[in-house]
Amino acid sequence: MLALDRGRYAARLAEGPEDIRAAQSLRWQAFVAARGITRGGQSGGDSPAPAEGLDADAFDALCRHVLIEELATGRLVCCFRLMPLKDGTEIGRSYSAQYYNLRALADYAGPMVEMGRFCMAPGVHDPDILRVAWGAMTRFVGEEGVEMLFGCSSFLGTDWESYADAFAVLAERHLAPRRWWPRVKAPKVVRYARALMGRKGDPKQAMLKMPPLLRSYLAMGGWVSDHAVVDHDLGTLHVFTGLEIRAIPPARARALRMVAG
Repeated sequence: MLALDRGRYAARLAEGPEDIRAAQSLRWQAFVAARGITRGGQSGGDSPAPAEGLDADAFDALCRHVLIEELATGRLVCCFRLMPLKDGTEIGRSYSAQYYNLRALADYAGPMVEMGRFCMAPGVHDPDILRVAWGAMTRFVGEEGVEMLFGCSSFLGTDWESYADAFAVLAERHLAPRRWWPRVKAPKVVRYARALMGRKGDPKQAMLKMPPLLRSYLAMGGWVSDHAVVDHDLGTLHVFTGLEIRAIPPARARALRMVAG
C-alpha cells in the first residue's frame, strides 16, 4: 500500500468514504470556491450532481485517491486520483477520453495510469508538496509496473491568448509523438499549434505561466495535445498530457527514486 513520509508531509492512499469525501471537499475548495464559480460541484457520467461543497463525479468510484497531509497538523494540503488501466485497450474508460479522441493510444501495449483532479489547498504553495506528490507517484508507478502516465493539465481561465508564450513553446517543443496523437473530440477547443505556427514563444514567460504540474511533466519528457479544450464549467483550458516512463531522463529518474525511497 502506498505510503510516503518526507519532511513536513506524508502521502497515503485514501482508506474509505471519509477520506474520499475529504479529497472531494479539497477539490471543491480549489476548483470552485477559490475561483468564485457559482455551482455545487461537478458531476460525471450518470451520477447526480454532488452536494454543495464537494467536487465529485462518477470516476471517483473507479480511482485510487492519494492524500498528502501536513504531519504536524494532519491538514489535507493536496490530493489527486489515479485510474490504472491494463493497457491502451482500456483508454476509453478514462476521464480524458471524454474530451479527447484517444484512439491512437488504444494500441499502447503496456500498463497505464491516469492522474487527475490534482490540486493543493488554496493559499498553499510549498514546492515540497509537489515533490512528495511525485515521490508518491513514482512509488506507485514502480509497484504497479506502469509504463505510461497521462491526464489533463489545466490553465486557469479560458483566455488562451494570455498564455500565448506558453502555448507557442508547447507547440514548438512538446507536441505528442504522431503515433500517440490525441485528436479533437470536445465541442469547443483552441487549436493553438495551428494558430501559433512559426511563432517563437518567450521560454521564460512560458515557464512562468505554465501550471507547475505541467512543468514537471515536461521536465521529465512529457508531451501534449496540439489543441486545448475550453472547460467553461471549471473556467479552465486543458491539454492532454502524456509521459512514457522510459523517456524520463536518467538524472531525473534517480532524483524521483530518491524521494520515493
